[in-house]
Amino acid sequence: MWVEQEIRQQPEVADRLIREGWEESRQIVNAVRRFQPALAVLAARGSSDNAARYGQYLLGAFAGLPAALATPSLITFYRRPPRMDHAWVIGISQSGRSPDIVEVIREARHQGGWTLAITNDPASPLASAAHAVLPLRAGEERAVAATKTYTAQLIALALLVTAWTEDAAMREDLLRLPEAIAQALDTEEAAQEAAAFWQRVVHGVVIGRGFNYATAFEVALKLKELAYIVAEPYSSADFLHGPIALVEPGFPVFLIAPGSTFRSEMESLARLLREREAHLTLCSEDHGLLAMADVRLPLPPVPEWLSPMVAVIPGQWFAVSLARWKGLDPDRPRGLQKVTQTR
Repeated sequence: MWVEQEIRQQPEVADRLIREGWEESRQIVNAVRRFQPALAVLAARGSSDNAARYGQYLLGAFAGLPAALATPSLITFYRRPPRMDHAWVIGISQSGRSPDIVEVIREARHQGGWTLAITNDPASPLASAAHAVLPLRAGEERAVAATKTYTAQLIALALLVTAWTEDAAMREDLLRLPEAIAQALDTEEAAQEAAAFWQRVVHGVVIGRGFNYATAFEVALKLKELAYIVAEPYSSADFLHGPIALVEPGFPVFLIAPGSTFRSEMESLARLLREREAHLTLCSEDHGLLAMADVRLPLPPVPEWLSPMVAVIPGQWFAVSLARWKGLDPDRPRGLQKVTQTR
């Protein structure tokens, strides 16, 4: 299967991008610093939009920039573009061929904003429209569902904020990331166990928080794309504000909980889910938290800001395994193409 091959290629892709993309990232950041942006705007669709959610947290935490997701239809349909003349505007697209994302970058550059394309195709329309390009170096991705290009997008954003901070410790953490990604690949068997239960359900929730809010969205998207499950993503805080009422015995929950920032909150949520007899699949490096789950997906320990690159991998295996349990072909999800062109 292409998708399985591409999941396994992620340590190699990560290592290549981190090594070869460092100097480009430094040059891009130097240019952005000279521009002195007041904010950042990230334009993307699909899995790339989930990477952009991660970018919001990174740019806020490490560059001190308010970061917003773009609203392309304000440009392509309403013809009322917001002001982006003081913005660092980042277009993220695996193919670089989504017309609405290209239009956001063109409009931002026309207004005087500073534009960057993060794409797997440095000869794409998106790359041509931007001031600078940070190529993903992921190689051809043949599966419809993005896996290695998604983690490469996360890494590209991490490279940029690492260059911004000029923090040597962050740089060292990033250099060790490919090894942690390789370790996360070992969750395949446990993910198959989780999928064996989920094959009997038609809906469930995926929950994350902080840097892994993006991971919840990406895992939920993979479940929709590959296994046709109505999987809804939530932050743990938002889930408690109403959707917790959904939980009844056997209700499937996929909880993503690496890092220490939200440990207490995740423990409380896990206890509540156990009390309500939900079926809990849990991703974490914390053994005490994992002990509360029906299915445990242990993660290698990494700094929390880098954890989305390892936490998403059990979710990728989970979605592929669930598709196979249901007799579906994860390389050919129905009604989908590799490049979706929207305006």
